[in-house]
Formats: sequence, structure tokens, C-alpha cells
Amino acid sequence: MKILILGASFGGMTTAFELRKRLSPAQAEIRVLAKDPRFTFIPSLPWVALGSRRLDQISFDPAGTFERKGIEFVLAGVTRIDPESRQVFTGAGDFSYDVLVIATGHRSANEAVPGLGPIDGPGHSLMSPQEAEEARDALRAFFDAPGPLVVGCAPGASCIGPAYEFVFQIDHLLRRRRMRHRVPIVFVTPEPFLGHLGVGGVGKARQFLEGEFDQRDIRYCTSAAISKISDAAVDLADGPSFESALSLIIPPLAGVKAIADSPGLGNPKAFVPVDEHYRHQRFSDIYAVGVAVAFPPVAETPVPVNFPKTAHMTGQMAAMAAHNIAADVLGRGKKARPLHGECILDMGDRAVLIKADPFRPPRNVARFSEGRRWLWAKKTFERYYLWMARHGRTAPGEWGW
Repeated sequence: MKILILGASFGGMTTAFELRKRLSPAQAEIRVLAKDPRFTFIPSLPWVALGSRRLDQISFDPAGTFERKGIEFVLAGVTRIDPESRQVFTGAGDFSYDVLVIATGHRSANEAVPGLGPIDGPGHSLMSPQEAEEARDALRAFFDAPGPLVVGCAPGASCIGPAYEFVFQIDHLLRRRRMRHRVPIVFVTPEPFLGHLGVGGVGKARQFLEGEFDQRDIRYCTSAAISKISDAAVDLADGPSFESALSLIIPPLAGVKAIADSPGLGNPKAFVPVDEHYRHQRFSDIYAVGVAVAFPPVAETPVPVNFPKTAHMTGQMAAMAAHNIAADVLGRGKKARPLHGECILDMGDRAVLIKADPFRPPRNVARFSEGRRWLWAKKTFERYYLWMARHGRTAPGEWGW
């Protein structure tokens, strides 16, 4: 059997390793295609922007790891997929498959807001290694000439956590530098209330975040639809404008161009519709995991807020997809489990653990815990995950399943 995996970040790498644990080389030929030569631990990008991490500290070349696991790794960008002929077209040639796993991640839809750069405007973001480094350079210049700061998310954003992390971390850093009094901070978000996070809130997140913003003198605006970003201001669709010497805005996400250019494979936003087993709703030999998967929002909100997709959730999707693919090969039963969420929000001097099971309400577990121990836990987990990934291992226990 030929299993082809598109993407080598959290979803693609985890799926490949989990499949190899379940299927021998005689049972399955596993090939991974990726356009990026390095794996990057994306949750650490806010630290890159703030200068406490370098990209080389949170990334590595996975080619050798795949080779040791008996997995072929091909550096190639996918241009189109033909589900009928089971062909994937790339700049490095065409590849056939018996089973396809789409783990292509996202495309940042920066075009949704004029000026939402860094490519086409002054706004900054954190959604890729290159953008994080660009934001880092802009922040260094900002410290030399401080002024008003706007942090937040554009309408339709789903990855909201990094915006909260950045605003808390920059507040902490400015206070350490005795510069906070020179930097008015405004947080703008499409969420109907702070701590909504695209999942309707978790535990006491709303009360906690509102209290923290008040305590730190961070002005906030909810149900905010950013309409334009300029060098001097961030404008909202309903009229208000916030002065800004530096803005960092998380964009909405869309599926990658290869999915958009493959008729019948994705929805209008180029995300892949799947069933509870992460199998495509139309093509039974195609699976999808991670950010590439189409999820509906938890509920309609005045300004669109999309359902989040975290690395933790991607690990669960990848493990379930791998189990179910192997189950088909081995003649065993499939499994499905509602996604649960567990993440740590860095606040600069401490952190918050947010746990929700399942991620969509109503929930069996909704935990919200703060403390300095969680900041140490976040830093430790970064090193642990990178060590595991370099050695071709997946995180054990409930993190991965």
C-alpha cells in the first residue's frame, strides 16, 4: 500500500510516525511531501517575535529522522490533487497513492484587511517563521521610538491565543524596561467577549482576562471588525480608529492554494470536510488532519470568530487518522473521539493552563489555572516535544490521543 502524506509539520509528522508504529515497511510504503525543509515549533513564534528565541532553536531538518524511520521524505510543493486518478502533482514530479493524508496547514488570508502585512502593508503578524522574524525586527525599532501599540485579531480569525500571549508578554517586557508609561496598549478582537477563543469561553477565562486587562491598563474592544491598518492607526469598520505606532494583528486563515485548485476536495475556503474518523466526506481514500480540516464555528457571533485548531488538537487528529488508516489495512475497528483542548498561555511573568474536554461545549472538564509553574511547564514542553520529534517519536498519553 502506498500512503502519501502532504505536509511535515505537526499533522504530517505525527501521522507518519504513528503510521510507522502501526504498519511495517512491508505493509505500507509511507512518503511525506513538504514544501518547507525544516520543522518549526509554531507555538514558540511569539517568543521569536519578542527576541527570547531564535528560529534555529525551535526548528530542525526532519529528513534524517524520516529516513531512520523508513519513511521517504520529498521536498516538493504540491500544486494540485486529482482524487479521481489518485495523483498528486508537484514541482518535483507527480505521485500516486492508495491513501492520501492532507496535512497542508493553512494560508494566512492577510488580504482580508487592507494593510495587514507584513507583505502588503505596515501590520505585523505571527503566523509563520518569516512573519515572526519580521515582527521581531519591527519591535526592536519600536523600542527606540515607542508609541501607541495595537494588538489583536482580524474578523474571522481562529488562532486567537497568540494575540493574548503577545499582548501580555509585551506588557511585561515594557514594564521591565520601565517603558510601559510611554506605550498605550489597545487590544482589538472579533470575540464577543474576552476569552471566547472561538469556543464560547472556557471556565473563568472571561472574568480572569477582563481583570488582567484592567489591572495592566490594557484597553480592549470586543466584537471589533478591523477594516484597515495604516502606519499610524488601526481602523474599525464601525468608525473608531486607534492610533498605532506598531500593530500586530492575527489574520483569518484559509486552506492552501493546492486544495483550492483541486475541484471537489475542499470547501469555499479550501478547507477539507471530513467525518469523525478524519476521512474525506466524499473520497474514502483521503484523510485530512490539522489546520487543513474544515470545522464549523461553535456559534454565530456579531463579528465572525472561527473554531481554533491548535497543535494539541492536530496531534489528536493525526493519531486518530493514523489509527483508522492502519485499521483498514489490518482489518480492525476504527476509533473516533471528540477533540479536547489543553494549552498554556504565556503572560510574561506567569502562565495560565486552559483545559477543555471536549473542546466544543457542553463539556465534562473546563479548567482554568494560573501560576508560574505553568510558564516553566510551557518552556519544558517545547524542549521535550522537539527532542521527541527529532527522534521520530510522538508525545504519549492524552496529548496525542
